Amino acid sequence: MSGSAIPDDVRYSSDHEWIAVRGNTVRMGITDYAQDALGDVVYVQVPSIGATVRAGDTMSEVESTKSVSDIYAPVSGTIVAVNDALADRPETVNSDPYGEGWICEIELSDPAQLEGLLDAAGYRALVEG
Repeated sequence: MSGSAIPDDVRYSSDHEWIAVRGNTVRMGITDYAQDALGDVVYVQVPSIGATVRAGDTMSEVESTKSVSDIYAPVSGTIVAVNDALADRPETVNSDPYGEGWICEIELSDPAQLEGLLDAAGYRALVEG
């Protein structure tokens, strides 16, 4: 599927999460490709602040009119912020996936894990297959 927005200033997981690095913390959400595949998002379960996550583990889920999809932690660390606005406006994940549709922020326990994430070109290659 071409035409998906793939910003160059964030990193990506192969599970279709984006990661914006801010020092020792990352903000993450699902990519434009993922929200488009899901369809209309009707509910976002955000993780709990203070929860510890491990890279690759399920940390939350997004429910759409088509399906329920797990969201995986792209890195290991501690949840330090969540986007509570998604409780009232889950459709923001569809309309602004890289902005107001962010899901949570994670304080990194192993910054080296960022090296294993895809850059925009790598993610583009993944989704355009």
